[in-house]
This record gives sequence, structure tokens and C-alpha cells, in this order.
Amino acid sequence: MSETGWPDVSGKIVDGVHHLPIRVYYEDTDFSGIVYHANYLKFAERSRSDFLRLVGVHHSEILELDPPLAFAIQKMEIEFLAPARIDDLLEVESHCVTARGARLEFEQVIRRDGEPIWRAIVKAACIDTSGRPRRLTPDMLASFGPHVAAASHTR
Repeated sequence: MSETGWPDVSGKIVDGVHHLPIRVYYEDTDFSGIVYHANYLKFAERSRSDFLRLVGVHHSEILELDPPLAFAIQKMEIEFLAPARIDDLLEVESHCVTARGARLEFEQVIRRDGEPIWRAIVKAACIDTSGRPRRLTPDMLASFGPHVAAASHTR
């Protein structure tokens, strides 16, 4: 729980790594009770979005800039290591490896009981609403900076 008494639904950042707990619900699984492969991407997206929120980069606010900005996934490399099942408690770990120019790169791991079950390298680009790459703003770079440096020392 946070100081306000409300749970910290955005997870937390420790030493540059964002940690987000995820419970596997029936809706996350296929007919066999195993998490459907595309749902790991949703878990990872939630963690990246919450990392951005916690460092002060809000999707809704960057859409209000002139020009409006957003992030688009350019490339993902994914490893499925073990299946997650209904009722599992997972932890998504995300850290920003690179933030420069128009690019962000994240390493993400989903763990169950501390063991990795899914891994990804995610490359994203900062774009304007026409889809053209745009440099990360100085404020964004300042927000990412301490977390990129911290994470690189802990991995």
C-alpha cells in the first residue's frame, strides 16, 4: 500500500528495474489453462507503461506536446521459457537499457517464484502522429537518465 492507503498498482522501481506483480486470471489463459502467448506481450506493455509513468513520462502528456509524440514498438525478440498457468502470481521486471536519439530499448523478464519464464528485448521509437521518428525530449532523457544508469550496474 502507498502512503495514501491505496495499493501501488503501478509497481515500483528498485535500482533502475521496474517490478510489476501480475496475477494470471482465467481470461489470460487458453483452453488448457496456460497463459495465451499474446498475453505475455500485454503484461510486458503494462510494465513498460508503468515504468514510464513512474519516471514522469505520461503517454497522455506527450500526446499534448507540439508536435504530439508517442512510442511505437520497432522490434521485439522474445523467448518463451516455461508456461504460466491460471492463478500464478508473476512479476514483470523491466529496465531501460538505452534512451537516446529517438530510441528506447528495454529488457524485460517475467518471473514466477523468482524463475524466469519469459524474456524479451524491446526496441521502441519516439514518433510524431504522422509516424516519423522524433528525438526524445530533454525532459524525457532527464527522466530516463538515472534509471538507465542504475539498471546497467545491477544486471
